[in-house]
Amino acid sequence: MENNGLTNKNRALFIELVLSMSSMAMQQLGKTINPLNGKIEKNIKLAKATLDMIFMLKEKTQNNLSIQEQDIINVTLSNLQLNYMEELDKLKKQADIKEEKR
Repeated sequence: MENNGLTNKNRALFIELVLSMSSMAMQQLGKTINPLNGKIEKNIKLAKATLDMIFMLKEKTQNNLSIQEQDIINVTLSNLQLNYMEELDKLKKQADIKEEKR
């Protein structure tokens, strides 16, 4: 019984970790407000690093996750990838506009 309690606690902690990292990445992508200063801040390189860490976490925990944990990490990664690509497209368009003005 004690082991099951530990398993449930670890499952909850894993999910909390993934969601926390997702929230951090969304802030880094400029999609959500930084709660510490109330500002929108964008750091694409840092967002990419956070995304890479979540991918690493998925790889390192492969075949060791519950279905719920797999679903959460997969949905989180899909959502972050779409938002990351959207922000990269915006940056590319901004760079193209600056280039045209020259």
